[in-house]
Amino acid sequence: MILVTGAAGFIGANFVLDWLAQSDEPVVNLDKLTYAGNLQSLASLQGDPRHQFVHGDIGDRTLIDRLLSEHQPRAIVNFAAESHVDRSIHGPEDFIQTNVVGTFHLLESVRAYWSGLDETAKAAFRFLHVSTDEVYGTLGATDPAFTENNPYEPNSPYSASKAASDHLVRAYHHTYGLPVLTTNCSNNYGPYHFPEKLIPLMIVNALAGKPLPVYGDGMQIRDWLFVKDHCSAIRRVLEAGTPGETYNVGGWNEKPNIEIVRTVCALLDEMSPRADGKGYAEQVTYVKDRPGHDRRYAIDATKIHRELGWKPAETFETGIRKTVRWYLDNQAWVQQVQSGEYRQWIDQQYGTKA
Repeated sequence: MILVTGAAGFIGANFVLDWLAQSDEPVVNLDKLTYAGNLQSLASLQGDPRHQFVHGDIGDRTLIDRLLSEHQPRAIVNFAAESHVDRSIHGPEDFIQTNVVGTFHLLESVRAYWSGLDETAKAAFRFLHVSTDEVYGTLGATDPAFTENNPYEPNSPYSASKAASDHLVRAYHHTYGLPVLTTNCSNNYGPYHFPEKLIPLMIVNALAGKPLPVYGDGMQIRDWLFVKDHCSAIRRVLEAGTPGETYNVGGWNEKPNIEIVRTVCALLDEMSPRADGKGYAEQVTYVKDRPGHDRRYAIDATKIHRELGWKPAETFETGIRKTVRWYLDNQAWVQQVQSGEYRQWIDQQYGTKA
């Protein structure tokens, strides 16, 4: 079996759903269930003996030690993280506690567990740490895309905390021999995405008749990766990656934010037109840019393709169409995650901006 941390979040939930759709290998799902953790995303697994949910924190050494002893996982996939840049600007402490201190405690428990395995099990064990392209900083318009050899230059409390966790994971390999793997991914999108991030926020606000807030001039460029492609990359790295190595995972889809917003509006115009016959693009509202907003991210995913044979199955055009369709078909899920805390956050972040 495998232990997956943060598996009630956006990417983690998709990973577990895809894993159990393709394998009967059981999953123990550990999640703290912060605002972005949502067990409703895993409702289809209710009663499935292959999936066991445990409510807890990666920083809880007693709990982690017990889970490792009880379940004897052959691998751990660590998604657990605070992951929203804007939230990290307003309240960085949670990011330090989860992403840095939490990862440290998790590594300590895993190191003790791994050290006690027999030689065959030790050789087969893997700890896969899921990270982000934001640790590399920002790119100019003509700079080459990030490779695994780019220096770390994080520019937000979020990306700094993830960079620190990456360094800890690397250190535990080089110091203790722990067989770790690290993936650094570009911007994910797809089903079950909490509606504070760009694409789901645009869909939800558009359908509600609310403004579509776009930071600055909207020309910040990101590489977009369909979440199920990301999950397939993680499965491939877990299966065949070389311990101690880092693999960048990207979608080969660099696009400015305003183009993403206009694409979402056009798809909604097609799939769920406004009653007044006008286009959703009329709801676009430019708001003051956030502090330290990185201008461009781009991932060079050549290494994972060359060494492991992975490449994304979806183009942005196919992936974004599937994403918009999913949100239209799953309004009950959207309503369920829109708690009072979520609405308060959106009001705080965008309500006073013009």
